[in-house]
Amino acid sequence: METEITYICNACGEDIVIPLDPSQGSVQEFVEDCPVCCRPHVIHVEIDDDGQARAWAEPEQDYD
Repeated sequence: METEITYICNACGEDIVIPLDPSQGSVQEFVEDCPVCCRPHVIHVEIDDDGQARAWAEPEQDYD
């Protein structure tokens, strides 16, 4: 099983690597600031029955 996963920051476009914690369930949602531009995102993680994970981010708020 993977131990890290990436998502793309919607604000700055950077690929961000985060640790993957399957003990938190197969569907996860949490808020994290981008380490590059510091804008907050809601991170979504889904882990399927085969252990394959995918992650994506949505802005926590609208950006000007």
